[in-house]
Formats: sequence, structure tokens, C-alpha cells
Amino acid sequence: MTPGRVIAEHKQLYTVQTIHGELLAEVTGKFRFAATGREHYPAVGDWVVLTARPDDGRGTIHAILPRKSKFSRKQAGAVSDEQIAAVNVDTVFLVAALNYDFNLRRLERYLIAAWESGAQPVIVLSKADLCDDPALYAAETEGIAPGVPVHAVSVVTGQGMEELRAYLLPGHTLTLLGSSGAGKSSLTNYLAGKEIMATQGIREDDSRGRHTTTHRELIPLEGDAMIIDTPGMRELQLVSADEGFGEAFSDIEELADSCRFGDCTHRKEPGCAVRAALQGGTLEQARYDSYRKLEAELAFITRREQQRQRMLEKGSRKQTGTSRMQVRDAQQDD
Repeated sequence: MTPGRVIAEHKQLYTVQTIHGELLAEVTGKFRFAATGREHYPAVGDWVVLTARPDDGRGTIHAILPRKSKFSRKQAGAVSDEQIAAVNVDTVFLVAALNYDFNLRRLERYLIAAWESGAQPVIVLSKADLCDDPALYAAETEGIAPGVPVHAVSVVTGQGMEELRAYLLPGHTLTLLGSSGAGKSSLTNYLAGKEIMATQGIREDDSRGRHTTTHRELIPLEGDAMIIDTPGMRELQLVSADEGFGEAFSDIEELADSCRFGDCTHRKEPGCAVRAALQGGTLEQARYDSYRKLEAELAFITRREQQRQRMLEKGSRKQTGTSRMQVRDAQQDD
């Protein structure tokens, strides 16, 4: 057995970096049988245990080592499967372009997922050269991201890029997450010091981006840091994120702790600190509305996940009962 790190994912195959070099590996049949969801399969950034066949350039993955962080979202469509964007990441660059597609509410969603992942979020406001007042946008962003570093940058002028280099620490892994056309590939190329990702411009009619990155890949940088570039997302559908929600809305959570009643709904109760902040202008109505909307969304997700777990447990008990009956019948036949 030897350890390795997944640096690229293909259809049922993985490129794994090992002491033997890069190997093309697949999971064992036992591994595949035990996996009950997408989250149980290797993802880019995972450390895995495998048997290596260096002469063939191949390997077989037996297990995934414990993950220290995981950024995931609900898979698009009606299914509730989890889609993993990156694992074992130290710092998440949440990239938002300073153009007409800039959206604070979208950033709040990314912050919830980033905090829930276990990695440190950093907000990168890209394409600052297209904005008349980047400082104003940075101040607005800081208002919805308590305690999170915010950097307005431009790969065209170099503004703020040296600040990002400070996160490229030896042995650290970073990832860039954001909408299509936010400039993630351009940032990756700049930090890598060479053209390793294809780039293209945004649509002029609505400032929306085009997909340039179509896969996930772990890329080594100078100074022994690594970065995972990921495809852009049109929308981020959350998975269960209780801790991430509390961190992303820590300002409102702290206000709620100051309410007179512990079960305050922030509607009509006397001594409500949240309503007082809204009336006093220290809490924006739009941010509070987003808080309530995302709170309800996560509550629905939690109920749905609990229902799914009950169905899985019921199916498992039924399968176990059937197996026991088959064993008993076989013994009687003997």
C-alpha cells in the first residue's frame, strides 16, 4: 500500500500523484459496493491509499484517508446527491467580479458553504479595473462577511495581487470558487506565473460569464503551495450547513442572542434586538430577508435529509432481515 493524492478526476478513473509519479487509478469493486453516494468516492484533493503498479502507470484505490475540509453543494436537478467541489483545502478564495453580475446575496451563499467546509474563506473581488469605485464594493462586501478578509484585485493592472500571494504558504492548498466568468482561471494563471488555464471574456450584453474551466484539477504553484481550479457555478444549491450558516450570519446570530426571549421570532416580541437593529439602520433589511430565506431553505434541506436517512435505514433493516431468513433456510435445508 502507498499514499497518494488525487490531482484530477475522470470518468470512473483518477490521476493520483504518488512517490512513483502520476498513476491512473480506479477504485476496487469492494470500495464501489460499499459507497452509497457520490461523497463516498474520491475527489480532487483527496489523499487515498492505493496499490501501485508503476511499470503500467496504473494503481488501485482501496480507501480515502480522513478529510480535513470539504466544499460541496447539492447536485443540479431534482436529485439530492451531493457534488463535491474540493477537499482538503486550507483557504477558499470566493471570487466575485466587479461588474453588473456582482451580487451580495450570492456571496452569502458561498460564505455559508465555505464556513461549513472547514476551510478559511477569503473574498476576492476580481476585475477591479472594470469598476469605478472598488473600495465601495469592498466596504459593502465586508458588511455581509464579518471577520472575512476582502481583497479587490485586477490581473490586468496587478492591483491587490501581491496580497493574494501571502496565502500561498508551503504545503497549503487553495481553491477558487465563483460564478462562470468571475475570473478564476485568470487568477490561477497569475498566481502560477504561467498560462495553465484557458480564459475568455464575459458577454457584453449582461456581464455574465462563459464556462472556461470544465473539470477540477490540483495544480502545483511555486513555493510548494497548490491550487484547485473548479468549473464556474450558475447557482449554488446548499447542502446541510448549520455551522456554516451561523458563521456566515454571525452578526445577526449575535443580535438574536441579545433578544429578551430565547425563542424570539423577531416579529412582534418586546425586547427584540434584531428588530431594534433593523429600525435603527444598523442591520439592512435586505440582509435580514436573505437570512430568513436561507434559514428556511436549510431547514427544508435538513428535513429532506432526515427523511432520506430514514428510508436508507429502513431499506438496510429489510435487507438484513432478508439475509437472515436466507441463512436460516439454508441451515434448515442442510
